[in-house]
Amino acid sequence: MLIDLLMASGHHLLVFALVSMLVAESVLLRGAIDTATLQRLTRLDAGYGMCAGLLLVVGLLRVFFGIKGEDFYLHNPWFHAKLGAYVLVGLLSILPTVRILRWRKALTIDPAFRPGPDAVAGLARVVRFELVLIAAIFVLAAAMARFGGF
Repeated sequence: MLIDLLMASGHHLLVFALVSMLVAESVLLRGAIDTATLQRLTRLDAGYGMCAGLLLVVGLLRVFFGIKGEDFYLHNPWFHAKLGAYVLVGLLSILPTVRILRWRKALTIDPAFRPGPDAVAGLARVVRFELVLIAAIFVLAAAMARFGGF
């Protein structure tokens, strides 16, 4: 029981950390990107990626070693929808990571480099769409817990 509590607590804390970092990225993408902002974005995106990976590991540990058991999860359509949305968020997050790394490389080559406003706005839209999908994941998690496998 204690192990399950620790896994559930870790899972929830990682979710809040992930959302916090994504919101911070969204805020930083509201305006022009200077050197300091790009450094913050790079660190946030790295932290976001680490949280996402740890969240997946802890989530899988909960599925296979948690108190509800794998039958609850593997036969639950809400779980599959939630996991699918999580994978979609992960795939979408590749674009911001690649773009931020390219901007950082460009800044290293040319200290005067600044990404254009259209590129920043486009990236902000992707990050905000990720946040919308994460909100959907919260709804799917609640449905999973309440309705089980129908």
